[in-house]
Amino acid sequence: MQEWANQLCENRQFGSKMTDSKYFTTTKKGEIFELKAELNSDKKEKKKEAVKKVIASMTVGKDVSALFPDVVNCMQTDNLELKKLVYLYLMNYAKSQPDMAIMAVNTFVKDCEDPNPLIRALAVRTMGCIRVDKITEYLCEPLRKCLKDEDPYVRKTAAVCVAKLHDINAQLVEDQGFLDTLKDLISDSNPMVVANAVAALSEIAESHPNSNLLDLNPQTINKLLTALNECTEWGQIFILDCLANYTPRDDRESQSICERVTPRLSHANSAVVLSAVKVLMKFMEMLPKDLDYYGTLLKKLAPPLVTLLSAEPELQYVALRNINLIVQRRPEIMKHEMKVFFVKYNDPIYVKLEKLDIMIRLASQANIAQVLAELKEYATEVDVDFVRKAVRAIGRCAIKVEQSAERCVSTLLDLIQTKVNYVVQEAIVVIKDIFRKYPNKYESVIATLCENLDSLDEPEARAAMIWIVGEYAERIDNADELLESFLEGFHDESTQVQLQLLTAIVKLFLKKPTETQELVQQVLSLATQDSDNPDLRDRGYIYWRLLSTDPVAAKEVVLAEKPLISEETDLIEPTLLEELICHIGTLASVYHKPPSAFVEGSRGVQHKRLPGSAGSGESVESPDTSSTAGVSEPPPAVIPSQGDLLGDLLNLDLTPPTTTGPPPPVTSGLQMGAMDLLGGGLDSLMGDESEPLPIPLRMDTPQFPHQPQSPPDYSPTEFGPGDHTGPVKLGGDLGGSPAMGAGFGVPPAAVPATFNAPVSSGLDDLFDLGGGIGIPMGTYSPPKMIWLPAMKAKGLEISGTFARRAGVIQMEMTLTNKAMSVMTDFAIQFNRNSFGLTPAGPLQVVTPLSPNQSIEVTLPLNTVGPVMKMEPLNNLQVAVKNNIDVFYFSCQYQISVLFVEDGKMERQVFLATWKDIPNENESQFQIKDCHLSSDAASNKLQGSNIFTIAKRTVEGQDMLYQSMKLTNGIWVLAELRVQAGNPNYTVSLKCRAPEVSQCVFQGYEAVLKN
Repeated sequence: MQEWANQLCENRQFGSKMTDSKYFTTTKKGEIFELKAELNSDKKEKKKEAVKKVIASMTVGKDVSALFPDVVNCMQTDNLELKKLVYLYLMNYAKSQPDMAIMAVNTFVKDCEDPNPLIRALAVRTMGCIRVDKITEYLCEPLRKCLKDEDPYVRKTAAVCVAKLHDINAQLVEDQGFLDTLKDLISDSNPMVVANAVAALSEIAESHPNSNLLDLNPQTINKLLTALNECTEWGQIFILDCLANYTPRDDRESQSICERVTPRLSHANSAVVLSAVKVLMKFMEMLPKDLDYYGTLLKKLAPPLVTLLSAEPELQYVALRNINLIVQRRPEIMKHEMKVFFVKYNDPIYVKLEKLDIMIRLASQANIAQVLAELKEYATEVDVDFVRKAVRAIGRCAIKVEQSAERCVSTLLDLIQTKVNYVVQEAIVVIKDIFRKYPNKYESVIATLCENLDSLDEPEARAAMIWIVGEYAERIDNADELLESFLEGFHDESTQVQLQLLTAIVKLFLKKPTETQELVQQVLSLATQDSDNPDLRDRGYIYWRLLSTDPVAAKEVVLAEKPLISEETDLIEPTLLEELICHIGTLASVYHKPPSAFVEGSRGVQHKRLPGSAGSGESVESPDTSSTAGVSEPPPAVIPSQGDLLGDLLNLDLTPPTTTGPPPPVTSGLQMGAMDLLGGGLDSLMGDESEPLPIPLRMDTPQFPHQPQSPPDYSPTEFGPGDHTGPVKLGGDLGGSPAMGAGFGVPPAAVPATFNAPVSSGLDDLFDLGGGIGIPMGTYSPPKMIWLPAMKAKGLEISGTFARRAGVIQMEMTLTNKAMSVMTDFAIQFNRNSFGLTPAGPLQVVTPLSPNQSIEVTLPLNTVGPVMKMEPLNNLQVAVKNNIDVFYFSCQYQISVLFVEDGKMERQVFLATWKDIPNENESQFQIKDCHLSSDAASNKLQGSNIFTIAKRTVEGQDMLYQSMKLTNGIWVLAELRVQAGNPNYTVSLKCRAPEVSQCVFQGYEAVLKN
């Protein structure tokens, strides 16, 4: 469309200044017939008017392809305006009328030898835009002539045409030697030809990263730098981007290139400036820092970047995002330019927030007073988002510049006194971080914070305040009352607040055990018995087990010294920063993401590194893409997930050490601390099923009236310490064991202990797969359904289904001929789809399909095709061709055909992965009217590659823990609950790509019900 617009604008120069609008007015019926007559008129003016009407109709979306032969006949003309219009029409309709387009080949060949260079260039440009395989070979000879044309305008147009032709037929371009001719054009005398040759070669090199087309050497670089001074601004950008891919031999060459690129910094076009900055930032890596020129270059880089900030807001934002990267790599460039990042009252919010971020990055001891004064001013603005960011920025300043911490805390206290709700809440959040950075220094402000407790209504602020109260409970007289006030609405709080509250009350209990027995019992009950959140339940049970077995260990774990936080947590990871610096001036520098994160397909995803760090022998790939020992998972090809699903989980040493013989019996409370904190749960989970499971101490001690109630049996959605065989009591002042007494100065009491230690109980049973899970049944495939009715396909009816047999996905179809003529020459093609399904071979219909005949066809499929997310996810768009026509239809496949045979996860990996996947990725579904036992369900599912990892029975309910893996490497974990006598099952699914959960559930339902 852009090409048409440019052409139409050019046509205005040929006498039709402001009158072209009349061609876009609504016309009457029979228009095509009239246009046909006018196009064949003998009068040139009438013919030109008719072509303009055709182009106008085409531009507004009307189908005028029927006029193709008549318009092509108008090509034989000397009128440049008419020729342009015809070429424009040809570009648009050549693809749909390839046979007719061949008629135009002779005219192209003739026009490429026209004495007028404008016509020669027009012909070669149109040739490149006609993306029809049939005619490309006819255009090679005219293109070869134009590449060596005497006129530079023709040569530069031909250079771009080579790149377009390469996109259509790469092999043809290589065979014809056009790439070598392009390389020769880099030495052309005309700078614009050089720029276009570089642009074309760069475009081709991007789609073929290993081709080494741009073999840059000092001689080539010298030619590019010479052309740089004389070509247009866009030509300069192409050349600078090409220079950025060159690695100089030494620092002298690097300095020489920098000196010749530096004048581009004063260019009026911001794209040229950013491309020049990119080259300089890269080559500076090779310059010694003690070199005089290095300091000079740093000073030269600041003014052009500052100038970009005086442009319109959108350009400012792009400049600021790039400056943000530059400042993280070389803060010294902008260290004296702090004032230009001060916010103006009329800046849009996106510019304000970006300036604020850069201010913090530039903050230092020298300018902190100025920065703080500015930030305090911002905190009184009317824009709530901006005020929040400003208050948070004050906290970041305190963490970054230690000398300013006291002043920052004082500023935050002043802001709290304003009693503006959102200001107070943000201030409390950042003060928590300041406490983490400077422990035992500013705790005197806690009293002021507690005064504002009632006004907190945002989860992050409430969680921060609870953390402060729990962390400094010994300094707050009424800490228990404050935390109890939060506990009243425990179930209405967000998960973040609930988790923080649970930890804070346990901290309080460990610091003041005698006063907070009921409070800790209450929060543990709320977190375990009354909560559906698996993270909260797990943490509650871990604390409960810690407190009941070894309070000394609990104290060491919960009250451990915390690592200091630093400002660096907000910086971009160094290897990513290096790559982004190499992409300054592109979308990657605006998104702050590498091109591979948002560019589809293979183009533009090469990883780039700065020269100073690229030669150290380390891998260019980021660590999260490297394969893990023992696991070689392909990255998911659909619905990208955050890194590898399994990651480094298999490197965790979770298996208990091998021992001979049974473990020694536990005989006193003193030995409880030596037990696994989860009562053997985790080790048993990871170890051999035959190992005896240590059972937590059972304490039935009626002589202690204040003992809290026992925790319930654990029946979680997530694996955890649920192997209680009896009540587990909290110790110490609440029941008294020697260990607890030692921890809190309470005299030890004699505790009668009862031990029940059956070999197979709790979590040990969880992975006892011998309990009736037998041989899997056959794979389920749904019955055939009609995909393409005969009335929509000229008598061809297609019904079919999908199945997975012997590890191969198959499309099983019945083709029926309900027409009166024989059908032959069958072929099939799929559109891009969510999982890359594509035929593994041609559609084998060996014999002609006679009238009223049906034939069964099986088409093997693979998953190496192009990927595009469909709606729904398992939708497949198919085209079937025969001797009559091409027919299109959509069908849906059961996602279970994509479950691969190696989808059975190792137990320890299953546990770690389930915990690692965020709770918000969990989906729960009901399967109704299913009358199978849990063993029968397990067998049936295993036939469709849904593997049972573990089985567990809790209160008469069987819980099956299962895994499956899709062909693109995405893992799905499941918990299936089956209650005897209840025909309704519950299945919970967890996955890194939650979009697939609905389809997986449908697969479950189909397998179990059929």
